[in-house]
Amino acid sequence: MGKETDKKAEAFDLRSFGHYAVNYQFNASGPIKVVKANRLTTLLERYVDILWETGSHKSNVKAFISELDEILLGQAFETFTDEMVDRLIGDLRKRGNSNATINRKMAALSKLLRKAFKMGDIHSLPEFRRQKEKAGRIRFLEFEEEERLFAAIRAKDELYYALCIFLVDTGARLGEGIGLRWNDLHENRATFWITKSGKSRTVPLTNRAVEILKTQAGAQEGPFASIDQQRFRAIWNAAKAEVGLGTDEDVVPHVLRHTCASRLVRGGIDIRRVQMWLGHQTLQMTMRYAHLASYDLDVCLPILERRP
Repeated sequence: MGKETDKKAEAFDLRSFGHYAVNYQFNASGPIKVVKANRLTTLLERYVDILWETGSHKSNVKAFISELDEILLGQAFETFTDEMVDRLIGDLRKRGNSNATINRKMAALSKLLRKAFKMGDIHSLPEFRRQKEKAGRIRFLEFEEEERLFAAIRAKDELYYALCIFLVDTGARLGEGIGLRWNDLHENRATFWITKSGKSRTVPLTNRAVEILKTQAGAQEGPFASIDQQRFRAIWNAAKAEVGLGTDEDVVPHVLRHTCASRLVRGGIDIRRVQMWLGHQTLQMTMRYAHLASYDLDVCLPILERRP
């Protein structure tokens, strides 16, 4: 009787140990984290400095997430549902946001939620579907517009004028131009290390860009390192109003990058080289300028002009 009881007890102990071992392996990475409800703005404050570098894009992200939190009425959540995503998209559309703008805001939200999920702050992730964007009109400056606008900027600040010359001749983004350092310039070429895509690129400099860089030789860190983006934009807006472009919402500093791209395409440069010049991750982004290469179609005319 005693031996039989001992065998039963041993069998019980082994089964219990086996069950414990399975649970231990399952949770080998550590104790399960209790998910607490958080607002979007709380998650943003927690991870914004990890996910986004300082700059205008980071400021935009903060504005995006704050707006989305406002739409959700500051709702705290443990799981971000598909219904919540649909609610945000619907409300943004009612506010007049284009699909392109909605996509940018949802991209920021998706990035934040992925980080929160990875860190155990939410139970699961919703599905994000990219909204279909229309091919909008791309605004670029004609040479006459550039001359008038740059002259007005130069009258206000010589350094800001120099930056405009550099941006339009290199196609660099505003942040890339300001972030340029003297060590990034070599043999009349500029290398942009801090880019939107995260990949560096090097472009040759025009004679005009080389000359304008020489005027900033006294700057310590880089030719445009001392420029404040907000003040630059303020002077830009004042100058464009003076030359009759104040009501054109598309004439923002980024128009200089569009202008560079359009001049390359209209000058006969193939779209692949334009992609490399601009540093686009996909050819699709560069194809927005492809319609400007209309002269490539002139070879078709002789065929259509033929008559029996």
